[in-house]
Amino acid sequence: VSEELRRAQEEWEAVEEIQSGLGGTSAGAAPPISFNEALQYFQTADLSECRKKVRATVRRRGLAALVRFLFGPPRLQPQLQGERELALAMAQCGLDDNERVHMRILQTIYKKLTRSGLGCPRYGAHWEELGFQGADPGTDLRGTGMLGLMQMLYFVMDSRTLPLAQEIFKLSQHETQAPAITLILLQNFPFCIMSVNITRIVIQALREECLSRECNRRQQVIAVLNDLYAAAFLQLYRVWKWQHKTLADSGFLLKELELSTRKKPKQLLKSLEAYVNRSPAADGFQQPFPPSASGGGEEINFTGVCDLQIELEGEARLI
Repeated sequence: VSEELRRAQEEWEAVEEIQSGLGGTSAGAAPPISFNEALQYFQTADLSECRKKVRATVRRRGLAALVRFLFGPPRLQPQLQGERELALAMAQCGLDDNERVHMRILQTIYKKLTRSGLGCPRYGAHWEELGFQGADPGTDLRGTGMLGLMQMLYFVMDSRTLPLAQEIFKLSQHETQAPAITLILLQNFPFCIMSVNITRIVIQALREECLSRECNRRQQVIAVLNDLYAAAFLQLYRVWKWQHKTLADSGFLLKELELSTRKKPKQLLKSLEAYVNRSPAADGFQQPFPPSASGGGEEINFTGVCDLQIELEGEARLI
């Protein structure tokens, strides 16, 4: 009987694999894609149309320009401009069903977060379980494009950041079946939408040249973006978990995070470095988290991620 059950289970899993196929092939047959492999794809892909949509760096005039020249961060070195432009081009690149690499990125994120060996259909309610707003993740990437997915991919594909990503995802799935009177204590949040908002914040910091000093020091751009993304997510996770935050606090927390990435990116990065160089048992992990190789109050309505809005005065709006 057990042998028959085993065969039946294998047949059912095979059916699930076929149903989740992309372009007539089995989604499970496509191996997970590494961040470096995906990055190499974008480095060689024709992104000319995406590059046309990239807006120039924010320029200040008059007194604002003088203050920035005297006290602001340095300009990005010329040899790094190409990598910066690539990052911004990826942020303008939409999810394309006909691009196999795009689909592999999406499937890899799903498998790593859910710890499933099976692929999943391109559209469906399972994406809402990951923290997208609906059946199509592509609709949530406005303003971050494929860079939003690439940073999720980085988060889940590096063995040193995967435990953190899965721990944050676990917190985002905080039990929701509870009496209405206790709903205010629930800590669940849409993981992928939160991730996209953090990527959006990081893009804004790059465009405003807040990261130029660190990029110049490391002679890298995308790796700095990824580390800042992880650092910002770590900061949000710590505050959310230990201060028992809920969705009602998300708008305030994201605005604070935006301010930190613009004004204190070095401090955020140092916090991440300190975290990954110690055993984070206090944060709920059982294994050490080695250094990365880097390859109240205001309610937020997660109804989509709009295009970046540049404001020379004040903060960029978050939705």
